[in-house]
Amino acid sequence: MVAVETPWRNWLGFAAMTTGMFLAILDIQIVASSLLDIQLSLKIPGPRLSYIQTTYLIAEVIAIALTGWLTRVMSTRWLFVAAMTGFVLASAACAASTTYPMLYGFRFIQGLFGGAIIPLVFSAAFLMFPPRHQPLATVIGGGFAMLAPTVGPYIGGWITEHLSWHWLFLINIIPGFVVAGVASVCVTFDRPDWRHARKLDVLALVFIVIFLTTLELTLKEAPKLGWSSPLALTFGLACVASGAGAIYRCLHQTEPLVDLRTFRDPTFAIGAWFSFVLGMALFGSTYMLPLFLGIVRQLGPLEIGSIMIVTGAAQLLTAPFAAFAEPRLPPRPMTAVGYSLVAAGLIWNGFATYAWEFDELLAPQMLRGVGFMLCLLPVTRLALGQLAPDSIPNGSGLFNLMRNIGGAVGLALIDTVIENRAPLHVDKIVARLQAGDRDMAAFVGLPLERFTGTPLAEIDQTAREIAEPLVRRAATVASLNDAWLLLGAVIAASLLAVPFMKRPGGER
Repeated sequence: MVAVETPWRNWLGFAAMTTGMFLAILDIQIVASSLLDIQLSLKIPGPRLSYIQTTYLIAEVIAIALTGWLTRVMSTRWLFVAAMTGFVLASAACAASTTYPMLYGFRFIQGLFGGAIIPLVFSAAFLMFPPRHQPLATVIGGGFAMLAPTVGPYIGGWITEHLSWHWLFLINIIPGFVVAGVASVCVTFDRPDWRHARKLDVLALVFIVIFLTTLELTLKEAPKLGWSSPLALTFGLACVASGAGAIYRCLHQTEPLVDLRTFRDPTFAIGAWFSFVLGMALFGSTYMLPLFLGIVRQLGPLEIGSIMIVTGAAQLLTAPFAAFAEPRLPPRPMTAVGYSLVAAGLIWNGFATYAWEFDELLAPQMLRGVGFMLCLLPVTRLALGQLAPDSIPNGSGLFNLMRNIGGAVGLALIDTVIENRAPLHVDKIVARLQAGDRDMAAFVGLPLERFTGTPLAEIDQTAREIAEPLVRRAATVASLNDAWLLLGAVIAASLLAVPFMKRPGGER
C-alpha cells in the first residue's frame, strides 16, 4: 500500500473520513439527550429505554472487530463508502420509525455501519501519509473521535429544545452522502481483494458475534441485577465460552478473521492497554457528568451540554501543541503527563458537593480535555506506527475495540459502585446527622442551626419530609464521588506500564 502522490487529495479524503467517523461516534451521545422524548413518542417501556443505546453499541463493537477482514476484502475506499452510505440510510430509517422494535432494529444496523467507519480513520492516518504527516493526521482523526462524545450532549440538547427527536438522525443524511462521495474519489491508496471473502471463517464469526454481544449485555445488566443473578450468569457463561471459541479459531487459522497474534507484539499490547483505560476514562466521564448535572443539579439537556463542552474546547486548544510535540518527544513523558492529567481531572471530580456547577467543574474538565489529547497521539503511534502496512487495518480494529471494551467495563464498574454504595451512604449520612454532625449537614444542604455537635432529639415528621430527598441527593453525590475516585485510581495505576513504552522501531 502506497500513499497517493497528490497531498491535497489525501487530506481531502482524510477529512471526509474523519467527518464520517465524527458523525458515527456523535450518534451515541447525541441520542442520550432525547431519550425521554423518544420514549413518549414510541411508548417505550421504561426498562427497555436504554436499549436504544445498547443495540447501537453492541453492533458497533462487532463491526469494529471485523473491520480488518472487511478492509482486506473491500479496500478502505469501498468499505468506507459502503459503511457511510449504510449509516445514512439507517439513520433515515431510525427517524422514520413508528414503533420501538423498528427503532431498535434500525439502530442495530446503524451501529454496524457506524462501527466499521471508526477504525478506517486510524488506519488511513498511517497508510495515506508519510511519517512526517502522520502525527497531524492522527491528532485530527483522534481529536474528532474524542471530541464527539463531549460535544454530543450540547448538540443533542440544542436539538431536543428546538427541534424534534427525529432530527438527531436526519442531521446525518446530507453530510453523510457528501463525505461518502468525496471519499469515493479521494481515498484510492489500496484495492479490494475479493478472494478473501471466500475464506471467511463462519464459525469464528459466530463466536465473535456471540462473545461481543454477551459481553456488552453482561456489563450492562449485571450492575443492576447483581453479578450473581441468573441472567447475568447466563450471559457471563455464554461470553466466556464463545470468547474461548473465538480465540481458538482466530489463533489456529492461516488467515484468521481477526488476527489476535498482533497482541504478541509487546509494543502493540501496551498501546492497546492504554487504549482500554483511555476508553474507561472517556466513556466514564461523559456518562457520570451528565448524570450528576441531570439528577443532582436537575439541569436541562442544553444546560448540561453547555457545561460539558469545556472538555471539547480544551481538546481543540491542545491539539496543535500535541501534533507539534509528539514527533519531537519520546512517548513516555508525553503519555505520563497525559494520563496523569486525566487521572487528576477524574479524582478532582471525586470531591464534588451537590452545589457544583460550571465554575467548580471548569478545572477538572480542562485537565481531562488537555490530558485526552496528550494521551491519544503517543499511544496510537505506539500501537499502529510500527505495524506492517498490511497489518494496520487489523491492528486499528483491535486498538479501537479495546477502547470501546474499556468504555463498557468502565460503565459497568461505575454502575456497580453507584448501585452498591448509595444505600450505604444513606445509612452513614443519617447516622451522622442524628449525631449532630454540622459538616454532614452542610454536605446534605440542611440548615445548620440545629446541628451543634450533640445528638439530635427525635426528628418530627415535617423535618423528616424535608430531609429525606436531600439525604437521597447527598447519597447520590457521595456514590458518584466514589466512582470518580475509583476511575481516577485505575487511570493512575495504568501509568505503571509507561516505563515499558518505546518508540516504534525500538528506541525508548
